[in-house]
Amino acid sequence: METLQRLTRRQIDALQSVGFRETPDRGVSLKQTAAALKVRPPSALLHLSSLEQLGLIERFRGKSRLTNRGRSTLAEYRRHHRVAETLFGSLGLDAAETCAAAREIDLALSHRTVEEVCRAQRHPAECPHGEPIAPCSDVRASAGT
Repeated sequence: METLQRLTRRQIDALQSVGFRETPDRGVSLKQTAAALKVRPPSALLHLSSLEQLGLIERFRGKSRLTNRGRSTLAEYRRHHRVAETLFGSLGLDAAETCAAAREIDLALSHRTVEEVCRAQRHPAECPHGEPIAPCSDVRASAGT
């Protein structure tokens, strides 16, 4: 099972919270993460601890930062989510509805399924919100030759 498929929605939300708030000079405090997740610090700590055990974040002196593996997992999640949004957008849902629908399935999609949806959608460059979508692996491979 892929790392992304093993994560819960709350773990993804915590991972995104750290990724969004960290800076090159500073990690993210437990209090900031708890506020972003709208939970109490002990609950946020449970999510962060599980992400640390998976090697997706590292904590030092009460601050959390993404590891390289965490960054790649977050990028993978964003790709899954955005490809799912384009699929729902092609069915006529508006941008807000595509996001809600994508959140229902994005963690369950395998890499293979996302690649197939991406191909079927003719390799969209961006999601309905205008955010970029990383190219499929076959597009990246052919661009390098």
